[in-house]
Amino acid sequence: MKQKADKSSALREANIHRKTGETDIKLKLVLDGEGKGDIETGIGFFDHMLTLLAKHALIDLDVKASGDLHVDFHHTVEDVGICLGQAFEQALGDKAGIRRYGVAYVPLDEALARTVIDFCGRSYLVFMHELNDKYAGEFPAELTEDFLYAFASNARVTVHCDILRGRHVHHMIEVVFKSLGQAIRRAIEQDPRQKGIPSTKGTL
Repeated sequence: MKQKADKSSALREANIHRKTGETDIKLKLVLDGEGKGDIETGIGFFDHMLTLLAKHALIDLDVKASGDLHVDFHHTVEDVGICLGQAFEQALGDKAGIRRYGVAYVPLDEALARTVIDFCGRSYLVFMHELNDKYAGEFPAELTEDFLYAFASNARVTVHCDILRGRHVHHMIEVVFKSLGQAIRRAIEQDPRQKGIPSTKGTL
């Protein structure tokens, strides 16, 4: 496996290149962006979800991924989550001045999700859902949890996400990505009153 990364702390951005025997992913992240997404993973539904995430987080996200889709979608979805998490970890640096916490409720017709995120330097995911054995088109809905787990583990964040209600699987997954984006937006914002690292430990 080859993996390269570089970061410009002044611009809060990161570039990741992860290549394995299963996937080849290039990802660019700009935290102080305009919500632009240029996403090509070979999985149409996943491209749509990542574009929504970028829009609602107000980040610029460029993802070019090729993977063993003839096997299934799992490796590509999980590895994009790994790369996105690593990009956030690098782009945020020591996290000085950020709000750290973000909370968002997002509805879409009958569906409602709540996401709470803490850029605390500790990886943890709690995801309450009823997505197993369901599909959004050809996309296995349980891959949503695999993406979130990979992201949380590599960004070193704690994420609690609950799908509070919903009937349409597409809507249920969509509110997850939108609420994650909105929570991220709030958490990574610079707080003018926060003069240093938002922790009594002095580090995150």
